[in-house]
Amino acid sequence: MAEKERRISLAGMPLRDVKAEPEPEPEPGPEESGDVPPPGDQPDSADDDWDTDLELDDIDMRKAGVSDAELYLRACEVVGVIPATYYLRHLGSATLDMSHRSLGRKGAKALAIALVSNLNITDLELEDNCILAEGARYLMEMLKENCSIQRMNLSNNNLQAAGAKNIAKMLADDTSIKSLALSANGFLDEAAKYFADALASNFQVKSLDLSHNWFCETGGEHLGHMLASNDSLKTLNLSWNFLRMSGAVALCSGLKVNITLKHLDLSYNGFGSEGAQALGDALRHNNTLLSLDLSSNRVTDEATRLLCHGLGSNDTLRALRLLHNPITPQGALLLLNTVKNNPKSGLEDINISTVVVSEAFVELLESVRQDHPVLEVRYKGVAGYFSRSRKTDPMKVVQQFLEERKQSLAEFFRRIDKDGTMRVHASELKKAIQQAKMPLDCFNIEVFIQKLGVDKTGMIDYSFTGQS
Repeated sequence: MAEKERRISLAGMPLRDVKAEPEPEPEPGPEESGDVPPPGDQPDSADDDWDTDLELDDIDMRKAGVSDAELYLRACEVVGVIPATYYLRHLGSATLDMSHRSLGRKGAKALAIALVSNLNITDLELEDNCILAEGARYLMEMLKENCSIQRMNLSNNNLQAAGAKNIAKMLADDTSIKSLALSANGFLDEAAKYFADALASNFQVKSLDLSHNWFCETGGEHLGHMLASNDSLKTLNLSWNFLRMSGAVALCSGLKVNITLKHLDLSYNGFGSEGAQALGDALRHNNTLLSLDLSSNRVTDEATRLLCHGLGSNDTLRALRLLHNPITPQGALLLLNTVKNNPKSGLEDINISTVVVSEAFVELLESVRQDHPVLEVRYKGVAGYFSRSRKTDPMKVVQQFLEERKQSLAEFFRRIDKDGTMRVHASELKKAIQQAKMPLDCFNIEVFIQKLGVDKTGMIDYSFTGQS
């Protein structure tokens, strides 16, 4: 047999001998050539007939006594890449994290061969490996045979439209994948259509990350269709795209009729008032969404008002993030009044921690918590605090109160901290201050808590007080 025709079968996958028939070198990337074209200028190299050189035959190397390690080593030899020792050291692990290892498309091919028969791995992390669409094609072919991998991360691999097409073909087969991360892959609106069409019939994927891509108006329309037709997605990350105007409206139309999505991240897009109005309309009808991130979306006070039209009747949303938006104290007050006027509101966490609120907001928050005791609102500070604090320094008031009773601040916190973690929840601290009957009104209690520093979970670290 001629050398060019020599083939070897690994795990049932025939491969051309790269020594006899070397692969052509890839074109220089944008960084090498100095020319950085927009994603749309790069060609779609996906094969229309879904054909790769990893086609199955009747030979099973595992039955022939080949170990997983030997299988990978032989695949690397044939493909022409240096084996990754990390893979060999973690053969029995459920999670294989090979992110940032410069595998390239050939390395992805060797790994795909080895993973066909490796049933130990359930989580596969391959972020930032420059596997390109070709490497993704090998991995998708592997998933036709491997039913143990449930979570896969292919973020930041420059997959572009061709890679999206290959992945969509895999999703259309309804494989075992339940979580898929595809952030920062240069996907344009065309890719959104591939995913929308595939997920219309896929009932396995529960979590999808499409953040840091290039979806615009048309992409929003495709993703809206996806939300309207898909009955399995529970978590969707679309942050850092270009969803605005008609794209934002179309996306919200899909959310309006969706019955499964629970967590939606739309941060760092450009919804503005038009998108906020559509989102408010969606929230009037949607009864499954639990958390919504609308940070950095040009949400003004007017956009907040339009969003509140939906929040005023929604009873399922639990968490709302509105950071880095041009919301004034008046907009924050409007948001809180909406919660107050909706006795069925389920909101438990409102994060506007980049907004300075008014004293009226703090007083209203105290009133709202009478009907919504679990509600936590994180804000940046209180306008007018400095002028008012000249008369009252909440920290000094608390310390003086405790000194009169021969207690230290650390002791006071430890009485609240039942678990001894050096952390207490802001609501527990507030309740303890009120029960102790410290001479602080609701405004100064809030100021005191904000000065201590509250993290995103509502917890306060009191280790600064010491142990004495």
